[in-house]
Amino acid sequence: MAKTILVVDDDPTQRRLLQAAVEKAGFACRTAPDGESGLQMASDAREGVDVVLLDLTMPGLSGMETLERLNTKRPDLPVIMLTATSGIDTIVQTMRRGAVDFIVKPANPERVVVSIRNALKMQSLTGEVKRLSRKAEGGMKFEDMIASAPAMRSVIRMAERGAASDIPVLILGESGVGKEVVARCIQGASARAGKPFVTVNCGAIPENLVESILFGHEKGAFTGAVTKSPGKFVEADGGTLFLDEVGELPLDAQVKLLRALQEGEVDAVGSRRPTRVDVRIISATNRDLAGQVKAGTFREDLFYRLNVFPIDMPSLRERREDIPALVDHFIARFNASEGTKVTGAGKDTLQMLYAHDWPGNVRQLENAVFRAVVLCDGDELRPQDFPQISGLMADVMMMPAMPSAREETPPVPANDVQAGLSGDAPVAIKDEDGEIRSLQDIERDLLQYAIEFYDGHMSEVSRRLGIGRSTLYRKVREYDLEVRGDRETG
Repeated sequence: MAKTILVVDDDPTQRRLLQAAVEKAGFACRTAPDGESGLQMASDAREGVDVVLLDLTMPGLSGMETLERLNTKRPDLPVIMLTATSGIDTIVQTMRRGAVDFIVKPANPERVVVSIRNALKMQSLTGEVKRLSRKAEGGMKFEDMIASAPAMRSVIRMAERGAASDIPVLILGESGVGKEVVARCIQGASARAGKPFVTVNCGAIPENLVESILFGHEKGAFTGAVTKSPGKFVEADGGTLFLDEVGELPLDAQVKLLRALQEGEVDAVGSRRPTRVDVRIISATNRDLAGQVKAGTFREDLFYRLNVFPIDMPSLRERREDIPALVDHFIARFNASEGTKVTGAGKDTLQMLYAHDWPGNVRQLENAVFRAVVLCDGDELRPQDFPQISGLMADVMMMPAMPSAREETPPVPANDVQAGLSGDAPVAIKDEDGEIRSLQDIERDLLQYAIEFYDGHMSEVSRRLGIGRSTLYRKVREYDLEVRGDRETG
C-alpha cells in the first residue's frame, strides 16, 4: 500500500501544488486547511498518515503549536515543516521541537519528494532500532505483534493471562508460525520484563551436549571442557528460559529437566553441589507431545509439567487477514536493513500472496518478502518479484480439470459436484441466493459434518481433515460445535 502524506497548509494553492507533487511520486495524499483539522487527522489511526507536511505560519493553531501537540500524540510521526523564510533561528527552533526536515517556500516538487522519502527511510530505521532494542532488553509487548486476524485474538487473550503469572506455558503450532514472538511478548508483559530471555533450540543441540548446554559444566568435567560454563538455566536466572522444539529432547535429558523444574535447582556436569535458579519456563513444539508420550519417546510426567497452560498458534493459512500488515512490516524492516526504497506491495501482489498456502507460515512469508525486496526494480512489489509463488500459482491455474490416469481414486461424478455447488450436498458451497458462502461458514459446517460422520472420534476427524488435535478443539470451541461422546481413538 502507498504511504499516506498529510499536507497541512491554509493556502489552497499551496495545498494543490503539494498534493500534485506528492501524488505524482506515487504517494497517497490527504490535505487539511488548518492546524486543528490537521492535528485531528494525523492523530486518527484510521487515517493512516505516515508523514506530515506542515506549514509554519497559519491562522488559529500555528504550525509550531501543531508540531508540539503532534509530538505529544504521535511522537513517531515524521513532520516536515514548510517555512516562508530560511532564517537560522526558525529552522533551529522547528528542529528542536521535533521536525525531521524543513522546506523553504515556494517548495520545489523534487525537494519535497526527496524529503518525504528520507523521512520514511529514517522512520523505518528508527522503528527497526526500537524493535531490536525491545527484543534485546526483553521488553516486547503484545502491541508489537501483528495479530488482528480473528484466529489470533484468542491467542493474545490466552497469552496475556499467562503473562500475569509464572505458570509454565506450552506454545503449540506448526513450524514458522511465530511461537518465539509470542514467548517474548509474554515475557515483556510479565513481571520479568527486562530480565534475561534465553532461547534454547532443543532440536539443534547434539545429544551428547544437551546436559552441558542446559545445566552447565565445570572446567575439566569432560574432554574439551577447558573452561567453566554456567549453562542456559543459570543464564536465564531471574528471567525466562524458552525451550523451543522441546519434543526433540532425548529421554535422559528429560529426566534432569524435570528435576530442575520440580526442585528449582540444576546440577552442572562435574559439580559437587546444585545451583538454585529462579526461571520461568516457556516451551514450544510443532510435534504432538501427547502422541510422543503414548509412543514412549517423551516422559509423561514432564509433559504434564510443561503442558500446564497450552496456547495453540494458528497457521498463516488460518490468519490470512494479517498477510497485508505482515508484508508491510517486513518491507519496512528490509528497507531499513538493505537500504532499499520499496513503498509497498501492489493490489494484485497482495491477492496472490493471500491465495498462497504458505506451508512454512510467517517465516516463509518473511523470506519471500526479503527476496522480493532485493529483486524489486520499482517502488512496489509485483507478482514477478515472487517467482516461486507466482510460478506455482500459474501452474495451479493451468492444471487440467481431469484427474491423472495414475490416480487410483475414481473421479467425483458430475452430479455430486453439482450437488455441492447447488447446496444439496452435506456441506453446501452456495447459499440460497446462489452466491458462494463464506469460508468460515463452510468450515464450520464441514467440521460439524466430519464430527458426526466419524461418530465423535476426534482423533480420526483430526487425521482425516489434516489438522492438529489442539487446532480441532480450538475450532470446536470457536464455532460452539456439538460433540457427542468425544471418543478418543489415539
